Amino acid sequence: MKVLLSHLFILAAFTNFVCGLAVAPSPQASSSAQLHTIAKQKGKLYFGTATDNPELTDTPYTAILDDNQMFGQITAANSMKWDATEPSRGTFTFQAGDVIANLAKANGQLLRGHNCVWHNQLPSWVTAGQFSKTDLLSIVQTHCSTLVGHYKGQVSYCRSQVSWDVLNEIMNDDGTFAQDVFFDTTGTDYIATALRAARAADPNARLYMNDFNIEGPGAKSTAYQNLIRTLQSEGVPIDGIGMQSHFIVGELPPNIQQNIEAFTALGVEVAITELDVRMTLPSTPALLAQQQKDYQTVIEACNAVPKCIGVTLWDFTDKFSWVPGAFAGQGAACPWDENLQQKPAFSGIVSGFGA
Repeated sequence: MKVLLSHLFILAAFTNFVCGLAVAPSPQASSSAQLHTIAKQKGKLYFGTATDNPELTDTPYTAILDDNQMFGQITAANSMKWDATEPSRGTFTFQAGDVIANLAKANGQLLRGHNCVWHNQLPSWVTAGQFSKTDLLSIVQTHCSTLVGHYKGQVSYCRSQVSWDVLNEIMNDDGTFAQDVFFDTTGTDYIATALRAARAADPNARLYMNDFNIEGPGAKSTAYQNLIRTLQSEGVPIDGIGMQSHFIVGELPPNIQQNIEAFTALGVEVAITELDVRMTLPSTPALLAQQQKDYQTVIEACNAVPKCIGVTLWDFTDKFSWVPGAFAGQGAACPWDENLQQKPAFSGIVSGFGA
């Protein structure tokens, strides 16, 4: 019987390998580690995940999401963006965003607002309005103050009520400002307008700029550091920088910790806001092992810097990952697979915290 079971196990493992399925070592499937609890023990404010409204009907998914020892913070992936909250000028709709906020409140989780100003997912009335600079700055002010003000004080913890990605992806990789309706019409004035409006609407909120490809040193990171200095010199409120951290397996930038420290040296905090590590499909044991190392590397970098305050996954399961829809032939980016089973990446996170 033992020989038969051994042969069956080998056959199953071989079948999974040739079919490109993930073959995770057994510790990932049965780990009792609680990521938020571990992060808190290491001095972080939270370990969290993004989520989106359509996913909340999936009961096995929400059973994991609602565990505030696994996830102590959640981000609304889409339901607080401009097209979802102000579909026509002056008409605000918060129903979908409120679902996420109320979920966080019910679970005792922190909430991250995402986002006030971004060049994507804008309603056509903003992009095609041909507004003057004065009009568009007024629109930005109204949108940010109304959005942030609506969620003021809804989720509290020791340092603030809520964190906001006030400005999202405002720079190109070469460190120049992205050319969009906001920059093309107002120059950089919309940046200060948005941040000041958010501060006035919720004086306790932590205000962030959020972007990708700023996790390692480079032109884009340097440009953001210079922008932070400029904002500080002008008395514009800025509390943190969000490093999105959408990575590719085996292609992490070098010196992530050094770069986090460069930002925190300016007096702002850092958060890893949208972490995932994608691969070219099908996944293999080798790719999953490298992904585990990559997750560990990112977490180690944040863990080593006291003012790197927390980490958020851009959803925790491949079942709801944005990656396959954005990058053809790529996926398997999350620490849980499509069947809500922990992958080796989960152990990488635990190891990154030194737990």
